[in-house]
This record gives sequence, C-alpha cells and structure tokens, in this order.
Amino acid sequence: MSQLRTFLAGATTMAAALAAIVTLTGAKGPARHETFDEITVGRINIVEPDGTKRIIVSNKAQFPGDFLQGKEGARPDRRSVAGMLFINEKGTENGGLIQKGSIGPDGKISSGLSLTFDRFRQDQALQLMNNDSAEHQMTGIKINDVPYYGLASLKDGERFREESRKLPEAERRAYWDKLADGARLMQNRIWLGNTAGKASSLQLKDAKGRVRMMLLVSADGKAEIQMLDEQGKVTRSITPDMKS
Repeated sequence: MSQLRTFLAGATTMAAALAAIVTLTGAKGPARHETFDEITVGRINIVEPDGTKRIIVSNKAQFPGDFLQGKEGARPDRRSVAGMLFINEKGTENGGLIQKGSIGPDGKISSGLSLTFDRFRQDQALQLMNNDSAEHQMTGIKINDVPYYGLASLKDGERFREESRKLPEAERRAYWDKLADGARLMQNRIWLGNTAGKASSLQLKDAKGRVRMMLLVSADGKAEIQMLDEQGKVTRSITPDMKS
C-alpha cells in the first residue's frame, strides 16, 4: 500500500509538471484564459497563430535585433536598451519604444528614450525622443520624409555611403543632391524641441532637409522668427521690437 501511495504521489507530481510545461511552452490545445495579478518575465513575444512576431517586450539582456520580412538582423547598438518593438504583418519592424538610463564607472550619465513610428519597410517617419547627460538634455519631436521602400530600401543607405566614400570629395555633394532630388534619402522636415543653448525651437525644412524657417525663444525669453536661404543664411528676421 505504501508503494502504491508513493507511485500515485509521483504520478500526480509528474502530471502537474507536464501541465506547467504545456502552459509555458504554448503547446497547442484548447484556448486557455489565465488571469494574473503580477507576472515577472525577461521577454514576451506576442505572435500571430502562424508564429509571426507582432510585438516584443523585452529587458536589455534579451532585446532583439531588427526585423525585415520575417528575418531578424543583428543590432549591436541595441544591447544597452530595454523596451518594445512593433512588427507588421509581413514581419518587418514598424517602430518601437526603447529606453535606458545608467551611470557608468566614470560617473557619466547615459540616459534616453525614443518612441518611433516607421514607414512601411522603411525607417522612422515620426520620433519622440529624449537624451540626457550631465552636459545637456535634449527633448524633441522629429517628423521625417522617408523614401518609399520601392525607391530606396533600408539596405540602400549603407550602399549609398559606401559609394559616396569612393568618390572624390568634390563630387560627393552632387552625389547626395542627386539622391535627394530622386526622393531616395530620408530627410528631417520638422524639429520641435529645445536646443543646446537652452532655447526652444521649431524648425521647418525643405525637401532636402535644409532649415528654411525657425521660430525661436531664447533662454532669456527673446522671441524671433527667422527665414533662411538654401545656404542657411538668415535673410529676414522678425522680432517683437520691430516697428510695423
């Protein structure tokens, strides 16, 4: 009888363990709805029924690379962040939220947050960002023109840089201008945020990313509207003390 009790106890323990494994590994079976007051994990992958990843929430240690058409690529520059990635139905990254904040052995702060929304199979069309250090704190909103992926893919950016490096220095500007004229480069069009000099600034830019108008309020409260030419020279300035 004691042997039977021992066997039954062991069988019960094994059944409980198998049930836990089935639950944790997502083995197929009837849909289950669980309720938790609190859960502690290193990473959560939200997937479609076919296994396509759609949202990844992760700590720093397990943060993924980037995703392009279902394939994950290496991103060593993301090893210091935690956050969330958005992935579209075709398995390509669609934006995300990354954040970090630490003090290094040298006592320097390394802190920042970035929330981005990407154009389809492309890079950041909208970014809300904050970077912080002992020297400066920069917070802003960036709105970008991003090429249609059929005109310039994410991989084309590195190819453009390699081709530019092979050209004589005198020809590089014309090379980049030609790409910009063909709408093959990402260009920042609007920046709203603070500046290194503790001013607040709204910068409106043309299709080549050149600032053409700025609304400024300096750290001491002076307001100004500036209009600039293609070379960045201020051609007109409007201030409150100007006579009408």
